Amino acid sequence: MSHDHHTHHGQGVDKNSISRVQIALVITGIFMLVEVIGGILSGSLALLADAGHMFTDTAALGLAAFAFRVSSRPADAKRSFGYHRFQIIAAFVNGLSLLLIVAWILFEAVQRMIDPPEVIGRTMLIVAVGGLVVNIVSFLILHGGDQENLNMRGAALHVLGDLLGSVAAIIAALVIIYTGWLPIDPILSLLVAALLLRSGWHLVRRSVHILLEGAPDWLDVKAIENKIVEGIPPITEIHHVHCWGLTPQHPILTMHVVVLDPPDDPTAIVRSVKKLLQSEFDISHSTIELEVGECADK
Repeated sequence: MSHDHHTHHGQGVDKNSISRVQIALVITGIFMLVEVIGGILSGSLALLADAGHMFTDTAALGLAAFAFRVSSRPADAKRSFGYHRFQIIAAFVNGLSLLLIVAWILFEAVQRMIDPPEVIGRTMLIVAVGGLVVNIVSFLILHGGDQENLNMRGAALHVLGDLLGSVAAIIAALVIIYTGWLPIDPILSLLVAALLLRSGWHLVRRSVHILLEGAPDWLDVKAIENKIVEGIPPITEIHHVHCWGLTPQHPILTMHVVVLDPPDDPTAIVRSVKKLLQSEFDISHSTIELEVGECADK
């Protein structure tokens, strides 16, 4: 059995991603306070919902930044794979919090449809426009980071939810100012909730899949088998293929490869398999068990 020691496990997290999350955290945290005050003064649910998003965004961005810091720690004796999975846990928590926000918006929207409160449209509009600008800046900062990183994506989805909430609050404020129709406020909040529900569920589902050691979406065992058997002549069969990921950027694979006769240089065959996995499937951490004839696990 041979192990690939040249892996990503010792590498630190992208410092650019950490910086982007920290900048967005400061911007969002400051404006969250402004929006909470504006929502209370105007009486707008759309604005308070957006402020609620910003509150969870601040927590989500803080959690994402913390997760990046923790996951950059090197592996140790107790955690031989390092701390990369902490990013996935943070992404799962952020996705779950999005679903909780959706539930709160739904509850409040129903209450406001039954008994619409007074809403000060102009105050609502001013704060919502400010929120939109802040959310656009924060989203662009986060969107420029690694979007394959679930931790970064979770943070960006929170800010995107805020951005949509700000747009909804602006539209609701304009309708209230010019028509006085108050139900538009909870109605638009429900539309934002529907969008957040889809994004939050997708993030939770992907995070859980990784935490349960699910195989990467792109993995095609048959394609791997064909490439190895056709490309490395001594090998006649592969089986017991297992592939999972610490994160989407850190896939890990184990497999048994079978040869009919004892090879003169077993290590050369293992190296060839690892080279193929790296070049064709971008898998840099693999454990290959070389077997002659019958499988040792039978």
